[in-house]
Amino acid sequence: MPIFTYFLDNEDATAALGEDLALTVRPGDCLALSGDLGAGKSALSRAMIRAVAGDDDLEVPSPTFTLVQAYELRYPIFHFDLYRLADESELAELGLDEALARGVVLVEWPDKAGASLPGDAIRVDIVHEGEGRRLTIACGEGRFAERLGRVNAIRAFMDENGYRGARRRFLIGDSSFRAYERVRTADGRPFVLMDSAARPNGPPIRDGKPYSQLVHLAENVRPFIAIGRYLKGMGLSAPAIYETDIDRGILMIEDLGSLGVLDVRGRPIAERYEAAMRCVADMHRQQPPLRLPVGNGEYHTLPSFDRETLKFEAEVLLDWHIPWLRGGEKASAAEARGYLEIWDHLIDELDGLETNLVLRDYHSPNILWLPERQGFDRVGIIDFQDAIIGPTSYDVVSLAQDARVTVERPLMERLIEIYMQAREAQGPFDRKAFLKSFAIMSAERACRLNGLWVRLWQRDGMESYMRHMPRTLWHLSMAFEHEVNAPLHDWCRRMGVKFEDAPQALTA
Repeated sequence: MPIFTYFLDNEDATAALGEDLALTVRPGDCLALSGDLGAGKSALSRAMIRAVAGDDDLEVPSPTFTLVQAYELRYPIFHFDLYRLADESELAELGLDEALARGVVLVEWPDKAGASLPGDAIRVDIVHEGEGRRLTIACGEGRFAERLGRVNAIRAFMDENGYRGARRRFLIGDSSFRAYERVRTADGRPFVLMDSAARPNGPPIRDGKPYSQLVHLAENVRPFIAIGRYLKGMGLSAPAIYETDIDRGILMIEDLGSLGVLDVRGRPIAERYEAAMRCVADMHRQQPPLRLPVGNGEYHTLPSFDRETLKFEAEVLLDWHIPWLRGGEKASAAEARGYLEIWDHLIDELDGLETNLVLRDYHSPNILWLPERQGFDRVGIIDFQDAIIGPTSYDVVSLAQDARVTVERPLMERLIEIYMQAREAQGPFDRKAFLKSFAIMSAERACRLNGLWVRLWQRDGMESYMRHMPRTLWHLSMAFEHEVNAPLHDWCRRMGVKFEDAPQALTA
């Protein structure tokens, strides 16, 4: 059984460990906190709860008399104090089982719970030692131990690089293996810590390649470093990188703030979207080198949006959306073959059209607004480690047809026009060829997303993503307005794809 031990010499050390544990726990975890009166169980619990809340002043009363306090935060936390529990049977009335099913559970005086305590509870023992406390955590082999080991490694990285005593708060975790923390040093300086351990290769799923290699996803932090430095070298606002541990996948980077490109109701702010579009047009003013320096003699070679990748992404509609439409029935072999032949033709149509660096996820979640800066510097660009060489239209599609936010058609068309005018100001630019490329990549992205929403729901239990489908079906219908996509349009009609109904559901 993994054992972690800490010596806490003062209250600040206890609070720091509480913050680290807040970054470790996940819903379903139960921490059993044992120790004498005054050992620090409540102080540790309070620090964890405040860290999850992101509020150092949050009132966190001891549940000694109420027996349980509930907090609806980023995830629910239930704080039990069983010191005054008369009988184990009372735990059912206190809602212990429901708490365990919904969120993180902290239990002081856990011995009073008897057999009601989960067998996989994480044991936290606190004892006085000299002028401080000795805290020991015992947990089974599994995810909690892995996460705590990772959190400890990041704390050691911070201490080694001059950030001892810094406060840590969860910032965001995406759907991949990356997570981010907001860090504030003892003297108040803000940073963001990127936690991105090397991606383990999954099982081969086609031609001996795992998923990440088929779609060219970054497998470590080297692409982020190389592409970020390239963008900054162009004068764009990618985060500066201050400290690196490439082998462990830990970076300390610039904090670009929290102001995005949406208003308080989650709608696009036109000025910011327009600035972001001019920014990507400026990025396309020059061709990047295919090998970008990482440092220490290492280079990152930019992959290409090749036929294999484009078809593999487009197949997500075939594999997930079509069976969902048909109540579980997959496309026939002939139907699937027809779909893939159409995509072979569309990819042939891209031959000879302009390519450049494509950030791939250039949309509202990954664009920040920096009003104190000027020009393109106002647009903060994050989450670019999966950048690739591909059709320049792809990032224009990503922004103008934002998958998560409805960009109404007048603004959408203005954004596309802004891009084309900016490119024309740089030199020769073929509008007709670009609009054909835009239509193809709009269809490719929409096919992928309309399958992805179903996959996230049915395979991964993330039903909330389905709310985006009316929007991305609408995007698909607009892609069909260009004649190049006529065969794909006919195929989708035959298969019963209901893109015509999408505009009525855009407010959902």
